[in-house]
Amino acid sequence: MGRRYIAQFGEQESVHETFLAYNKQLRPNRSGNLYLQVDLSDRSGSISARLWNANDSVYHSFEDGDFVRIEGKTQIYQGAMQMIATHITRVAPNEVDPADFVPVTPAEIEGLVSRLRELTEAMADEELRELARCFLDDKEFLHKFTHAPAGIKNHHAYTGGLLEHVVNLMEVVARVVDFYPAINRDLLLMGAFLHDCGKIDELAWEQGLSYTDLGQLVGHMVIAVGILDQKANECQERFGRRPDEEKLLRLKHMIVSHHGQYEYGSPKLPMTPEAIALHHLDNLDAKVQSFEQQIRDDPNVDSAWTLYNHAISRKLFKGRGARQGRTTSAPSP
Repeated sequence: MGRRYIAQFGEQESVHETFLAYNKQLRPNRSGNLYLQVDLSDRSGSISARLWNANDSVYHSFEDGDFVRIEGKTQIYQGAMQMIATHITRVAPNEVDPADFVPVTPAEIEGLVSRLRELTEAMADEELRELARCFLDDKEFLHKFTHAPAGIKNHHAYTGGLLEHVVNLMEVVARVVDFYPAINRDLLLMGAFLHDCGKIDELAWEQGLSYTDLGQLVGHMVIAVGILDQKANECQERFGRRPDEEKLLRLKHMIVSHHGQYEYGSPKLPMTPEAIALHHLDNLDAKVQSFEQQIRDDPNVDSAWTLYNHAISRKLFKGRGARQGRTTSAPSP
């Protein structure tokens, strides 16, 4: 029998599987007794696990980024699936199949990078094409960009998620921009490419998903503006000119305003047609992917509705046809 993935788990199901562990914490409960909390992931998603009556020995028996064998049982807690573990044992990397833990395969990444190059090379603006080449010909940047997640929890939260999100967003831009003559097509495409590029240094993904110190203290928007300035200088060295300063200014504005509202982390509100378009299209891609994942991973498989999600203050409607959720959309082994 093949392994079962997180996306396949139902409520009150016994689990005996291997996962990638991260964000482990040793916490006291209300009585002062210690328990271990750890996030677990495989290629289908993630789940939080708790081991009651833990101690320092259990906590130090594995590290973030290790593979662990878990024995336990699933349950619903505050509308989300979690696992109550009874045993946690570290597993050597050579005992697992890496494909079980990578949502986006190397072949898919290669195809996405190829499409990204096509989209940027198709831009009519020569200066922006040159700028894109400075990014895509940088091996260190490209390695990070193709492996980084787009987030920790909310959307595309897996290795390769940033690349997938960006290419999908650029595809949407290419299809809708002709309906809005006031928008500069190439500028919006370039903004879609670069809007989240600071996440390559904001987020860490080698040992689970987390924020770097730079990410916590500075954030991906400011990081991205710095990267853009560096690449503009490289254009001067490589092609004998920097991109037009107003183009760079408009790109920087798109980067720092793409969250759309101050309360969502944007230091500036969108103030150009390209910036407001980027905000809404970026939000569209992120929200649709997030809803799709919630419906797919919902443990309430016999209901037409998902469980209530406190983060978005609503349930989601799945439909009244065949059984929905985890058991119908599990990844093939």
